[in-house]
Amino acid sequence: MEFLRPATWEEALAAKADVPGAVPLQGGTDVMVEINFDVRRPAALLDLGAITSLSDWEVAADGRVRVGAAVPYARIITELGDRLPGLAQASRTVGSPQIRNRGSVGGNLGAASPAGDSHPPLLAGDAVIEAESAAGGVRMIPADTFYTGVKRNALRPDELIRAFWMSPATGPQYFSKVGTRNAMVIAVCSFAVALHPRERRAGTGLGSAAPTPRRARAAEDFLAAELDWDGAAPLTGPLLARFGELAAEAASPIDDVRGTAAYRRHAVAVMARRTLGWAWNDYRERVASCA
Repeated sequence: MEFLRPATWEEALAAKADVPGAVPLQGGTDVMVEINFDVRRPAALLDLGAITSLSDWEVAADGRVRVGAAVPYARIITELGDRLPGLAQASRTVGSPQIRNRGSVGGNLGAASPAGDSHPPLLAGDAVIEAESAAGGVRMIPADTFYTGVKRNALRPDELIRAFWMSPATGPQYFSKVGTRNAMVIAVCSFAVALHPRERRAGTGLGSAAPTPRRARAAEDFLAAELDWDGAAPLTGPLLARFGELAAEAASPIDDVRGTAAYRRHAVAVMARRTLGWAWNDYRERVASCA
């Protein structure tokens, strides 16, 4: 196995162009496990650890947050929790402190596992992935078109993930995850919701409940039409129940060692109701404080 360690981003793009089968390595929290268990044996490892710019984040001129692919979960929690609360909540559920200090959203995106914890809040928050290649330059890929299959994404063979972009939260965001224990666990299923009051709509994201992370679009349309964005009236039981049903209908889960398809559908409905309830209660408090 060849080991490549470029010193600059330009060298990394050139190396990926020369060896399209090279697997990017940053934290290694997924890649090294697969190699150690002989699940995969790539032609080359492309170590991006020397490219310090991948570990930076900034607020762009348009107000969006641009987060480098190597910014670890621990820093998202401590430095971006106010701007990207849903993603920060999901980051807190990732592995152990050691994993959160090494793993990153960029790595989660590259692996594209349906169970990746960062995917639901990225979808709910309308994230855009910045990919680049030496030949094609920069390409911006919306999160809801990024996931193409089980552990497959929309990257071209010569592309690398450089960053992701998200707008700071304008309303409450929540993430919920069901696992076989309380910590250091792969999601049986997960769900994220983000309220976007200025646009009078909500975003959603499902994880580990379909071949790819996905949005519950019918549930989003339902909330856009039914929520009382002006008066922030309390949620009714039928509204919560219908939202849960529509979220569960968006799932197409399987039976596996972590849970059955029926359980996952049920859990998605429960998590959808709960996260919406938490988010709406926060929104009502904001509206009341401004009255």
